[in-house]
Amino acid sequence: MAMHKTINMGKFAVSALAATAVFAGISQASAADWSDTSLGYRYGTNYAEPYVGDGISKNIYNLTHVSGDKYGSNFFNIDMLQSDSKDSNAQEAYVVYRRTMDFGKITGKKLAFGPVRSVGVNFGFDWNTKNDPGYTSRKRMLVVGPTLMMDVPGFLDISLLAMRESNQPVGVTSRYTYETHPMIAAVWGIPVGNSGFSFEGFLNYIASKGTNEYGGPTAPEVNIDAMLMYDLGTAFGIGKNTFRAGFEYQYWRNKFGNPSSVNGSLAKTPMARVEYHF
Repeated sequence: MAMHKTINMGKFAVSALAATAVFAGISQASAADWSDTSLGYRYGTNYAEPYVGDGISKNIYNLTHVSGDKYGSNFFNIDMLQSDSKDSNAQEAYVVYRRTMDFGKITGKKLAFGPVRSVGVNFGFDWNTKNDPGYTSRKRMLVVGPTLMMDVPGFLDISLLAMRESNQPVGVTSRYTYETHPMIAAVWGIPVGNSGFSFEGFLNYIASKGTNEYGGPTAPEVNIDAMLMYDLGTAFGIGKNTFRAGFEYQYWRNKFGNPSSVNGSLAKTPMARVEYHF
């Protein structure tokens, strides 16, 4: 266990910046229509972890890159999380990449119908490492599936994804792969008129992934993360959406597939959030 006890956040942050630069270069090379890179920070005092409990405080730093090109869009995010002593002062790094291919853009044809602006496919991966002594997560996950892009101000994408996840926590001698299972995912960013506010977030419904590493059952998950952000960049005269601040709330039921009988499987977490875009 000692070899997993420390995550070198400095080296990881450098790698994260380098990776983001690569994604930015890819977007530019493919004639990106737009791109945005940001650094963010959020804080809350009521995070929950299965088998640990709730009331955990966490500082979370994130690096995010999003871009759009003639084929679709990219989303790349790294969260670096620091827990308090209730979660053994654990450190975690969580990486998400998603690529959305827009069939309307690719074919040059209008594929709109009803409330749908276009259709496509979404694919990508999740990767994490955490040094908590009780579990020591090393998650690897691939996702792929069709996406509907809804005709709303801003964006609202709804996907039906197939998920293939594996892990190798402490005490498990080899990597364990769950059953392939479905997820309904929605992600949105909708401006609130001309107020400077924006309503953003995601919703995931994840079906049971079979048994866990120890042979126990997993339960369907509901994970809702919503935020109301305000454009302080315009108010401060430093550029539209350069600096944003707001409030975020996460509701996560049966976290990581743990049933409600497990202490810490239900998270209800308010957070404060700030972002700097450059």
